[in-house]
Amino acid sequence: MGNTDTKLNFRKAVIQLTTKTQPIEANDEAFWEQFWSESVTCVQDVFTLIPAAEIRALREESPSNLATLCYKAVEKLVTAAETGCPSQREQQTVLNCVRLLTRILPYIFEDPDWRGFFWSTLPGQEEGEGDSPPLAQSLIAAVCDLLFCPEFTVATSRKSGPDNPEDMGTIDSCEYIWEAGVGFAHSPPHNSFHDQNRMELLKLLLTCFSETMYLPPVADAHVVPNQWIQFFTSTENRHALPLFTSLLNCLCSYDPVGYGVPYNHLMFTDSREPLVEVALQVLCVTMENDSNAQPVSVDGTSGGTAMDQTGEGGGSDNLFLNYLSRIHREEDFAFILKGITRLLNNPLQQTYLPGSCKRIQFYQELLVLFWKMCDINKKFMFFVLKSSDVLDILVPILYNLNDARADQSRVGLMHIGVFILLLLSGERNFGVRLNKPYSVRVPMDIPVFTGTHADFLIIVFHKIITTGHQRLQPLFDCLLTIIVNVSPYLKTLSMVASTKLLHLLEAFSTPWFLYASATNHHLVFFLLEVFNNIIQYQFDGNANLVYTIIRKRNVFHQLANLPIDHSAIAKAMTKRGKKFAPPPQDTRDPQTMEGAQPALEAEPGTLKVTLAATPRIDKMTERSAPDEIHHQATLKELAENVQPRNEIQEPIGSESDEGGSKSSAATKGSPSKANKSSPKLEKSNSLSSPPQTPTTPGSTATTPTETSKSQVTKGGSTTPGQWVASPEWVQSWKQKLPLQTIMRMLQVLVPQVEKICIDKGLTDETEILKFLQHGTLVGLLPVPHPILIRKYQANSGTTMWFRTYLWGVIYLRNVDPPIWYDTNVKLFEIQRV
Repeated sequence: MGNTDTKLNFRKAVIQLTTKTQPIEANDEAFWEQFWSESVTCVQDVFTLIPAAEIRALREESPSNLATLCYKAVEKLVTAAETGCPSQREQQTVLNCVRLLTRILPYIFEDPDWRGFFWSTLPGQEEGEGDSPPLAQSLIAAVCDLLFCPEFTVATSRKSGPDNPEDMGTIDSCEYIWEAGVGFAHSPPHNSFHDQNRMELLKLLLTCFSETMYLPPVADAHVVPNQWIQFFTSTENRHALPLFTSLLNCLCSYDPVGYGVPYNHLMFTDSREPLVEVALQVLCVTMENDSNAQPVSVDGTSGGTAMDQTGEGGGSDNLFLNYLSRIHREEDFAFILKGITRLLNNPLQQTYLPGSCKRIQFYQELLVLFWKMCDINKKFMFFVLKSSDVLDILVPILYNLNDARADQSRVGLMHIGVFILLLLSGERNFGVRLNKPYSVRVPMDIPVFTGTHADFLIIVFHKIITTGHQRLQPLFDCLLTIIVNVSPYLKTLSMVASTKLLHLLEAFSTPWFLYASATNHHLVFFLLEVFNNIIQYQFDGNANLVYTIIRKRNVFHQLANLPIDHSAIAKAMTKRGKKFAPPPQDTRDPQTMEGAQPALEAEPGTLKVTLAATPRIDKMTERSAPDEIHHQATLKELAENVQPRNEIQEPIGSESDEGGSKSSAATKGSPSKANKSSPKLEKSNSLSSPPQTPTTPGSTATTPTETSKSQVTKGGSTTPGQWVASPEWVQSWKQKLPLQTIMRMLQVLVPQVEKICIDKGLTDETEILKFLQHGTLVGLLPVPHPILIRKYQANSGTTMWFRTYLWGVIYLRNVDPPIWYDTNVKLFEIQRV
């Protein structure tokens, strides 16, 4: 009964505040004390007892009372930060002030006239009078002090005690880092009371930083960095380093499974998970705010041995970015990577007892953090790629991509997963690592296959393209760019993955799809580049793909003979506007994995947020050759595995090739002998005149994105609201299709395969595959084109995309209490599926 009475008193105080039209004096302590007394004991009470409508009414009708309430609440926090809060009553006062500000701040940000309130001079102070900082700085500084307050958020050190309390003004917070890990070896005992208090203070910080949500998603509105985050991550915050390490170490040391006891999460309350979740969100948000695109160097003060004092990666005014870019010790990288992979793989953990393992929900924020770390600290990314540990990142990403492909409320998750793979695929080591056999058997609704992680990646991408929802179509070029980037390094593709690649080419090369948009033909260029890379650089070992190309050779002939006259285009265009539906797949497709659940659509009514437009692939990437060292390594591998290309090889099926012998003696057949037993390459009407130099997507002549700009204006006619293909436009890119290598291979191999089938009466593909495995095309193909990689490049478009995505995730994840729900956010729209 007593609890109900205190809540009633709190509610009366709220009504009194919102209905009084006269300003209430700031020195009326008895009145203001009601808002942070022990009347309420949890944040949910504060949100229930102060309705949104009343906060808005207070803002509009009694602005001075709202200003005084904010000022008094901050004043209480500042006092507690100076003196500490040893008693339970003082701690309760701090928590209630924190909850009150968390409730009110979103309504301050909602109104453009109020946004500057926390940055203005205090009541009764003239401009330039005194040295008092703005209210916002006092609030951030107080919250940071309180995050290292003995007996409230950290344990008392051995030096101090009840009789000898620490002086809050001189406390060295580096001694009170919350968890062992980067730059700190001591692991303090867990205390759920401290975890809960830290979590509430961090939620207030996150609310302070959320001013970004109330600005529209246009670049002009985000020119000035978020002042709250700027102050929090600046040298003016004396706790910046211990806070950064506390947040990072808390996250990376968290193990949701605990001691591995089944159903332990149902028996014990985990105080750590809510703290880890908000710590991760604060980390992501602070790293998203960079005040200077051209970082300046900073002195590495208080960096300890964990930070690279050279300032490699450039210093930034944002200390969180600065510290992250300077982590360089292998043991720190290993700690961070192990923590992230442990958490990313958590939802994949399968046991014989359903629901016995705790499943985390913050994997989207984890992916954002991993992305940021790879982007900011290149040493970390190279550490990730130098071993097979990168596959522990790849598998959960592909699992999530496959699982979310039909759910419109998870489009953002699809994008962040694809963007991470695009970033990694720009590095040679990623492609090399994909050759490791795939043995993790996570139940997924994909065909059963035996092969490598490359096969797994291609099969999942195929599933996304052919069975995902319409809103994923802008990602198709990203998915294919990833496959292009890794293709020169793929040693052996399985039959399942090979079939999937050819099925995609079949789907994308249908005339109605090619003519439906000004950019659809790029997808064909990407796939042809994949086949060219594998044929030229990894022919040995890829008999499955070569066999599939031979089986599906009609697709290439149809592409080469694509009709370009007006009537053919008009006929194809009658199908325009229909949903992308790939042709039926091979009936021999393997069964789906056992125990797999189909990808489900979102439940009706599920909330989702809108995202900024995804930049075009040519805006997101820049073309480059692999690094010189890596390129030399590739050439060395080719020399070992594939013989030099300028030597003429006896045609496939000749005696010297039996048993797969590839000695140099066997390769040096005479030109006449080679030509006698291989069909003469005739100029086919199906091919446009081949250019003097090999043209592939990525070379100057045929980069699809480069040609599209001129082609759209040159060939495609645009009527208001609709783009229409024209014969000139089709011809402009058709003549650049890089078909030479594939057509040459078919002209050499098809007659030989057909002859073997007739001579030996073969109907079993195993014998044909054996024959293809023992052959080589050295000296018979055009000069190998240079390997070109499309590396991810940050740009204003992706920056805005990440900003809207991250804040959208934070908005939807914070429902208890619902901090931003029903406030007038501008960065994105909230919709129901």
